[in-house]
Amino acid sequence: MLDAIESSRDYILGEFYLVESGVIMNQFLDAFGRAAGRGVRVRLLLDAFGARGLTEPDRARLRSSGLELVLYNLPRWRTLESIFLRDHRKLLAVDGRVGFTGGAGLTDAFSPDVRPATHWSDCMVRIEGPVLGDWETLFARTWRRSAHRRLDVELQSGAPLVPGERGRLAISAGLGRKDVGRSVIRQVRMAQRRVWIATAYFWPSSRLRRALRRAARRGVDVRLVLAGPQTDTPAARSVGRLFYARLLANRVVIYEYQPRFLHTKLVLCDDWASIGSSNLDRWGALWNLDANQEIDSPGFAGQVEAFFERTYRDSVAIRSAGAVEHPWNVRFWQLFARAVFAWSARAIARLRR
Repeated sequence: MLDAIESSRDYILGEFYLVESGVIMNQFLDAFGRAAGRGVRVRLLLDAFGARGLTEPDRARLRSSGLELVLYNLPRWRTLESIFLRDHRKLLAVDGRVGFTGGAGLTDAFSPDVRPATHWSDCMVRIEGPVLGDWETLFARTWRRSAHRRLDVELQSGAPLVPGERGRLAISAGLGRKDVGRSVIRQVRMAQRRVWIATAYFWPSSRLRRALRRAARRGVDVRLVLAGPQTDTPAARSVGRLFYARLLANRVVIYEYQPRFLHTKLVLCDDWASIGSSNLDRWGALWNLDANQEIDSPGFAGQVEAFFERTYRDSVAIRSAGAVEHPWNVRFWQLFARAVFAWSARAIARLRR
């Protein structure tokens, strides 16, 4: 991403959820500043909640460098219910020629150089070709809604499609479109050989859980790689483990990643892959702006397969529900989560009206 910024000539579009001041952010601040200094139009759209770790001096540094910074959904008391609507997407697009998406934010937590032993495990995908134009159009639409003005950048046409590869942008928009989850469920239902999913927060919809169980029963190799002991939300992990029993009983294989926090959002169904910001969880489906890049390509599927194989080697396989202990407070958190989801449904109904 830094190399793409350094080679930019016309414009840079950045949309990120998790942004914090630190070593990594300093590198991006310097790169954005140099780009703006040579006349590149830099437009950054950051989620107001996700970027709360960005210090005021760094915000001032961004604005003084000549770029435009817009914060998505600043909290306001008069619109308290909408505070949970968050822009969870991750995108960097440069000149209409190259883009990046995945699960990583601009923080030291994702850097093995800054935090060799404790960095979060994640991955990004480099995007080229016509589908990048779809990402940039999506950015322009979100920018207009957040900044209340049109994006002042003339988007460039992408490079030609690589033979043998197909790509598609899948979008989830909180109160509205939920294309990411529906697309994954559709692919799970059609899978013939394998369904491999890595996600950081395991609270999938009943439709996805049912699709996974049915795929495993018909002989598909269904594997889940989930967060292990290293996690930023232990309560969410404990509640997610309550879903293990029924999945295991239906021949779904579950792995828990051990070395560090697994923050990856990745799906592989046969030779079809989906990578982006969506955790495929119920909370994200209700409230978040998410987007995933879908790739239908045997060559790319081979790269994703290699990533999963490395992850399996660093994970512990859960063989039976009896191997999972549930602390006394897990049921409380499950009831609490259900109450929150019930409140969310009522709040969303009011917001839609």
